[in-house]
Amino acid sequence: MAFHRDGADPIGGERVGRTHQEIRVRSRVVAAATLACPRCDAPIAPGDRPLTPAEHIQCPFCGEAGRVRDFLSLAAPTRAAHVEIRIR
Repeated sequence: MAFHRDGADPIGGERVGRTHQEIRVRSRVVAAATLACPRCDAPIAPGDRPLTPAEHIQCPFCGEAGRVRDFLSLAAPTRAAHVEIRIR
């Protein structure tokens, strides 16, 4: 492991000479949330694959459309349509 001149350890992802140190985390849960329509509060099923906050989705009940982040609620307690927010 290379050290800075002041003796401090390098920060993850920082270049030190010709080497590059990177810290990777497979997946990490950062919050529990509810995925529901902001207009009618109908629960939204995310399906079989993870969704990104910028993806477009539509409420199957009232037809409200928007991005996933607009349908997420971090308010406690989570309701029946709870999802996990992960960093990947």
